[in-house]
Amino acid sequence: MAIDHHSAGCVGLHAARRGTRYEALEPLRQGVRQHFGGFAKGIATGIALRHDHGSQYMSDAFQGELKFLGFESSPAFVRVPEGNGCAERFIRTLKENLLWVRTFDAVEQLRQALLEFRQTYNSSWLIERHGFRTLDTVRQDHLSTAALAA
Repeated sequence: MAIDHHSAGCVGLHAARRGTRYEALEPLRQGVRQHFGGFAKGIATGIALRHDHGSQYMSDAFQGELKFLGFESSPAFVRVPEGNGCAERFIRTLKENLLWVRTFDAVEQLRQALLEFRQTYNSSWLIERHGFRTLDTVRQDHLSTAALAA
């Protein structure tokens, strides 16, 4: 899972039988392709990526991919879940609205449900700190403001 800290929107979700370092990269890749329009060296330069200290995220493969894309690695402090609060809150919402409500017979079925949930969450979930606007609206407003400033 990859969450945009500014908007609290979900930019990537993935399901696999095993959560390897390579599988951990998939949500990040989804977000890069969708929000940067491609996948290339340095495309995300200037953006910090907060992650926990899990072996997948600290692996050479994951850290190497971050460097290739231009992300700055920003590990959360150990035993301080508040440092990754946006992701923690999204996980709770995901569990309460999908994972604890439905059962899945296959990983592919779960993966498809996650992608549908991401779409619904971003297009209809309202966050108080954003004036009860949808996450897609918050992101679009931010991008429009940034374009005007440039």
